[in-house]
Amino acid sequence: MTTKEYLHQAYRLDQQINSDLEEAKNLREMAGSVSAVRYDTDRVQSTPPSDAPFVKALDKLWDLEQKVSAELNLLSDLKKQIREVIEAVPDTDERLVLKYRYVLGMTWEQIGNELHADRTTVYRWHGSALNHVILPERPIII
Repeated sequence: MTTKEYLHQAYRLDQQINSDLEEAKNLREMAGSVSAVRYDTDRVQSTPPSDAPFVKALDKLWDLEQKVSAELNLLSDLKKQIREVIEAVPDTDERLVLKYRYVLGMTWEQIGNELHADRTTVYRWHGSALNHVILPERPIII
């Protein structure tokens, strides 16, 4: 795993969590809605389902919320480790570029505005910073 791939993991995990939260929102809406009774003449069912329709959505919601909770714990641990790795970079500008990019998820333009530097300078600092990063012995890998 390259340094850039390691640092970029937090962004990807954050995206995954946001996607799971959106799915949980949809499941909450499904669980809270009242479904209509279906009178299908083509289908004969010997035993009606014993659970209300929203129970299945609630079960899925519970599982998804457990998954999101685990992902949030992993994200917290990963960002902590990434911050420690970044703090070991000796140059202040390089350290700030890495922190803004990989911990705070800023765009290159936002980083340039924060550091009052043009895009080329930010890219140069970033490239140099990647060369100064020392990955931990046991990096968290998602």
